[in-house]
Amino acid sequence: MRKIIFLSLLVLSSVFILQGQNIGIKTNLLADLTTTINLGAEIGLGKKTTLDIYGNYNPWSYTNQRKFRQVLVQPEFRYWFCERFNAHFVGIHLHGALFNVGGVTMPFNMWTKLKDYRYEGGLYGAGISYGYQWVLSTHWNLEANVGVGYAHIIYEQYRCRHCGKKVKEGHYNYVGPTKAALSLMYLF
Repeated sequence: MRKIIFLSLLVLSSVFILQGQNIGIKTNLLADLTTTINLGAEIGLGKKTTLDIYGNYNPWSYTNQRKFRQVLVQPEFRYWFCERFNAHFVGIHLHGALFNVGGVTMPFNMWTKLKDYRYEGGLYGAGISYGYQWVLSTHWNLEANVGVGYAHIIYEQYRCRHCGKKVKEGHYNYVGPTKAALSLMYLF
């Protein structure tokens, strides 16, 4: 089975390389600081366009009954002003996530009820972003990217961080930051 997967990836990579397409893999260093497992892949589509597919997963529960479990997928179509994988770009992204969060204090006094309640649910939405990639060497780039957008959040609220009866359920429409990344990227 491993040989089949390896050969499939090798053939797929060869096709993109022969067509003049670049493929890069990346990790968001900001997410790494929060112990969130994350991986992104970016594929060259044209001279000035790429498709970035990013995902992260945080399965951890922390001390003092804090919990920030979540899984997120965020694909983004990017237009580059110079050439792909170099300098300024703008993007349009979608996002979808599942979460189980409680006992957490968020920065900038956002979502203050996360400290006292646990929330389970999901979200979906879209946004726009701006970013810049610095070429470090033939195969290595550094990328900064920020985005804003909309998310429709569907949740269930619980009194206890790990157990307890459901207090209420509902939905929330969020408009604000949807992306923040400082990524290290390897280009094939």
